[in-house]
Amino acid sequence: MAARKRVSTNPEWTSGELRTLRSLKGPCGIQRFLNDLTYNLEGTARSPRYVLHHRTAHCFEGALFAASALRIHGYPALIVDFEAVRDTDHVIAVFRDHGLWGSIATSNYSGVRGRQPVYRSLRELVMSYFEGYFNLAGERTLRTYSRPVNMKMFDALRWETCAEPVWFVAEYLFTISHTPLLSDAQARGLARIDARTKAAGLVGHRRKRR
Repeated sequence: MAARKRVSTNPEWTSGELRTLRSLKGPCGIQRFLNDLTYNLEGTARSPRYVLHHRTAHCFEGALFAASALRIHGYPALIVDFEAVRDTDHVIAVFRDHGLWGSIATSNYSGVRGRQPVYRSLRELVMSYFEGYFNLAGERTLRTYSRPVNMKMFDALRWETCAEPVWFVAEYLFTISHTPLLSDAQARGLARIDARTKAAGLVGHRRKRR
């Protein structure tokens, strides 16, 4: 991976926070950081600063954290939204190295986290998530994806460091167009995943206590 220029950072980050973020050493280090977090089962929308301090994140919070960290490492802060049927949606951070797409993500399902930058197009990257994207009934549920959203559009709202929930980002994702991955006929013909695939995808899966 070619060295990247250090970019100007949000002045609200403290020196200690910046040291931690810079120590992650690029996309692989950012993914390792997310892998080590406890998956967040609460209905929160924490900014990257509060993910850093609470050490927990769900997919939306993890994607925003990754986008912020990528920016500090010289990449654009880009996220992509996935829509699903009979399932929860998913958000990932995306980046390009040598013209190829990769991603950083956290999830309660082991098969829909990050991807190495080996994909020639965004659609190719998204399709790599298809087989691992299923609900507890074993249905393959991924259906659409958004264009990359550059998070700099939310800089005035302090999306990286604000103490208030950043629901305004999630609300924006509901308003933008998404590209279908399947035709209606293809979706109707999908088989459910087998038991071994389901078991593999649920490694480390957390559920709320009743």
